[in-house]
Parts: sequence; C-alpha cells; structure tokens
Amino acid sequence: MPKQTAGRDQLGNFAPKFAELNDDVLFGEVWSREDKLPLKIRSIITVTSIVSKGIVDTALKYHIMSAKQNGVTKTEMAEILTHVAFYAGWPNAWGAFRLAKEVYAEEDKPEEHGGFFGLGKPNDSYAKYFIGNSYLNVLTDPKKDPLFICNVTFEPKCRNNWHIHKSTSGGGQILICVDGEGWYQEFGKPVQSLKPGVIVSIPPNVKHWHGAKKDSWFSHLAFEVPGENLSNEWLEPVTDEEYNKL
Repeated sequence: MPKQTAGRDQLGNFAPKFAELNDDVLFGEVWSREDKLPLKIRSIITVTSIVSKGIVDTALKYHIMSAKQNGVTKTEMAEILTHVAFYAGWPNAWGAFRLAKEVYAEEDKPEEHGGFFGLGKPNDSYAKYFIGNSYLNVLTDPKKDPLFICNVTFEPKCRNNWHIHKSTSGGGQILICVDGEGWYQEFGKPVQSLKPGVIVSIPPNVKHWHGAKKDSWFSHLAFEVPGENLSNEWLEPVTDEEYNKL
C-alpha cells in the first residue's frame, strides 16, 4: 500500500500527533496488514462504517475513490450501498450514491478511439480485405486536393491483408502513427512495432500488412504518395497462426 501523508499534509502543523497517528498507525500499520485482510475488504468495511455514521462529505468520497482503486467495481459499490441503506438509513445511502456516481463517472463515458483525427465511419468498402473491424476518416478530398490523407483505425487484433501499392513511377504510402499500438511488416522481413509518433515509409511494389496489436486499438494517418499507374493489389490474409506469434 502506498505511504499515506494526508495527515501531515493537512494537519502536520496544527495537530502533529493526530497526523502521526493517521499516517503511521491507521494507514501505516492497520491498513498495511494486507496479509490479514485484503485492501478491497478493508475499503468495503470503511465505506460501510462512514455511511452508517451519516458522513457523506469528502471523507466518504476519498474512501470510495480508494475502494475503486482497491478493486471495488461500480456494480459492487452500487450493491454495497443498496444493502447498507436498509441498515444505515435511506437518506445516508442517497448521499453516498451521489458521491459514488461522481467517483465512477469515468466508467460511464464511452471509450474514444481514433486519436486526434477521430474514429470516422466503419470501413465497409474495404471490409473484405480486413480481419476484424476497421474505421476510416477521410481528411482530404481526392477530387480537389493533391494528396489523399485518411485516418485508419483498427480494433484490437484487426489487421489488413497482405497487399501491394503498385506503381510504375513514384507511389507507395506513408503511415504516421497517432494513437494506440500496432504492427507493420514487409514480406520476408521482421515485424515492426508501431506507437504514436512512428513514421513508416512504405515503398511501392512491396508486399506488406499493418494493423493493431492484440490488446490495443490502433490508428494511423495514411498518405498516398503521388505516382503513375497507381493501384492496390490485395492478397491473402495474415493468418491467426502468423499473427498470434507476434
């Protein structure tokens, strides 16, 4: 358990003995006996005790935050306070729920992906060339702008098939990684790990693939390099056996 300093930080000058007992005895000796009672259970007992006293201020909020850090889920906290309400009083539970909703509010927000440039729309037009779901956010107008740029986002484990950007002159593609972590590999070469800030220059007429890592969403900007007689040749998928070795 991290060393507690709240007592000294707030009351060290005014009540040094109280601060010492709070930091060194209550948290330093009692809370730290995790071999006797896990932190999660200690948090549940503490929250229950404080609610039962009718204390629904910053002290309770702190201990609800600690409970969350110690592994008490939102569902468990809601169940704990519902149970306690029958013994500690309905008004006390209402006050506790207000604070618990603030602490667990982040879990109610949908997870955002795509990085700064946004997730875009499902990449339905090219779905047959991907394993897993991908999303495309077109950033420039290919009819008006000289350079076509889009933001491509892969869900975890998603990757595109082996493919080649064909060209008789110029061409190829540049990737700028903007969010999450992914992989890039040219045929016959070792795989390259991708993180935000990494830039990959894909030569024309080279077989390759790219996509997300197993446990991470991944987004990159894709710049189509101008050239002559440009086309994409889509090839076989990256098999699960190949991918799972990474």
